[in-house]
Amino acid sequence: MIIVVLGPQGSGKGTQAKLLAQKYNLKVISMGDLLRAASKADEGINEIVNKKGGLVPPETTYSVLIEYLKANEINDNFILDGFPRMVEQYELFKTWLVEKGKQIDIVIVLDISEEESIRRLSGRRTDPVGGKIYNLDTSPKPGPEVDVASLVQRDDDKPEAIRQRLNWYKTDVLPLIGHLREANVKVVEIDAARSVDAIQADLIAFLEGLE
Repeated sequence: MIIVVLGPQGSGKGTQAKLLAQKYNLKVISMGDLLRAASKADEGINEIVNKKGGLVPPETTYSVLIEYLKANEINDNFILDGFPRMVEQYELFKTWLVEKGKQIDIVIVLDISEEESIRRLSGRRTDPVGGKIYNLDTSPKPGPEVDVASLVQRDDDKPEAIRQRLNWYKTDVLPLIGHLREANVKVVEIDAARSVDAIQADLIAFLEGLE
């Protein structure tokens, strides 16, 4: 099974992907994590990824993903978190799907408002040493053992960058969702403004109903 999870920034894509992966024994592939890893070895990618929420060109993103799949011998049973994000990326990914005789089984779209996205992400902070992510407003909140003053806010979690990425969501991801529907790919939209458990229950019910 190949699942794609889409949604605005802060919609909980990573959280829901991990929960589904645990239940169905799938591998989560976070495009953001792959790009951050690639940026350490490529200054060009690093500049785009870490400054003002920039997006990497479709060909570069696709190349990073395919190299990861090949290196880890992954051909099935995974969840893509944050890829594809535009029609061009999907069309590139289709070449890999055809080559492997696979298809995207379901696309999950987590919907939240622009205001909720900004609220959630503006409170996100990262431990500069261990890399763990906390949220001052939602969860996971830093415990008493955490020095909150030492936590940092990534450039792409600042309101200006968040709004820019939300605009890209409207101009790139929403057309992609329409394109996927036209290609007869199964798409389910979920209200992600609710609790993690409520969202997960809906997703499981939907997946259990798939033929």
